[in-house]
Amino acid sequence: MAEYDLSKTIIPYLDRHLAFPLLAHLVETSLFPVEQVQAAQYELAKGTNMLDYAVSLFEQLQPDEEIPEEFSGKRERAVSTNERLQLEAQAVLDVIENPDVAQALRQDKNQNLQYLKDNYNLTLEQITALYNFGQFQYTYGNYSGAADYLYHFRVLSTDNDLNTSAHWGKLASDILTGKWETALEELNTLRDVRHPAEPAALTQLHSRTWLVHWSLFVYFNHPQGRTLLLETFLSPTYLNTIQTSCPWILRYIATAAILSRKSAAGGTAASSRVRHSIREIVKVIQTEEYPISGSQLYVEFDFEAAQRELTLADRVVGDDFFLGEFREEFLDNARYLISEAYCRIHQRIDIGDLSERLNLSRDEGEKWIVNLIRETRMGAEAKIDLEKNVIEIHRSPLPVYQSVIEKTRGLAFRTQALGTGMLHSPQQPQQSQPQPAVVEGAR
Repeated sequence: MAEYDLSKTIIPYLDRHLAFPLLAHLVETSLFPVEQVQAAQYELAKGTNMLDYAVSLFEQLQPDEEIPEEFSGKRERAVSTNERLQLEAQAVLDVIENPDVAQALRQDKNQNLQYLKDNYNLTLEQITALYNFGQFQYTYGNYSGAADYLYHFRVLSTDNDLNTSAHWGKLASDILTGKWETALEELNTLRDVRHPAEPAALTQLHSRTWLVHWSLFVYFNHPQGRTLLLETFLSPTYLNTIQTSCPWILRYIATAAILSRKSAAGGTAASSRVRHSIREIVKVIQTEEYPISGSQLYVEFDFEAAQRELTLADRVVGDDFFLGEFREEFLDNARYLISEAYCRIHQRIDIGDLSERLNLSRDEGEKWIVNLIRETRMGAEAKIDLEKNVIEIHRSPLPVYQSVIEKTRGLAFRTQALGTGMLHSPQQPQQSQPQPAVVEGAR
């Protein structure tokens, strides 16, 4: 299953500290040889000030070799730098944590800087010590401390470039400490950041591409994350970014839509967007050359192919760093969508046949289908005949105008599917290229 793992694709768009959790996950899943993953961890750790961690990785990789002397020198330099930056930052903190100063500060940053300069001889250059120490704490692996110093710096600083950098640093720190509410706030702030001094289109595309990858940590851990992911990534700006720079993110959009199935049953405005998102994603996937399956159910109505893809998707989702904990929920929702599509085009359904489509045994399938009918709107239309082991669907006739609308929609949908089939029929199927069994590369 290593060919389906996206870690090597995603890591180049992450800060090296954000890459560590993905590599640790690869060690657990054993998708790649453990020695190769540990080698990648070591290469990343060498670029940080987490020297104890780097040494432990070196000892695992080279148990018979002595620890390189470079670590001793680097440790001494790190301790010295930490003490110097801490003194500089503490001088600023002593002033701004003074209750009188806290009451005197206002929303206007320029006014605050003038007040601090006039009364405490604090300049913008001195305030930058908070940024420098916060950044150094981050390289040490003290993410909570880094978040605090970067926050204080951002409150006072008028340097737009450093403020943006501080936002990214605090977002990474909040992610690594599991503070998902504050991480979501940082994420929303960075979405609105502009870079007027640089070529706008290229810079914004670059920033959005990185932000898309970082946001996966937040959206798959925050309680409302899946719905927020759909609202963000399906907006024209971000969908264009994903199609242009990172089509592999469509895996996470599709999974979020499937995971949001239960909220879609509520009938609210947000639920309507979620329900519509599945078909929108299918249309996007059809236009992509990137190897993603998704049209078997909603375009081709090929339930046998959907059954095979469900088996594969179960394994892919289970091994994915961001999706693994949603495996059971994903399977349940995917089975619901298959059942919904199957029942929509049949009036008499053999329970054993539907159970097979859902990769369930006959007994498991019978229990699952009974619960499905009880929990959904199918209960008013479906009746189970346990003697014949079938489900009979009795649908109320639609009003004439609604029938015309539904048939028109179906005609357009089938025309699109027919055109897609004619377009792809003469082409040879493209084989996806397996990823090399080496995980490397991070900033």
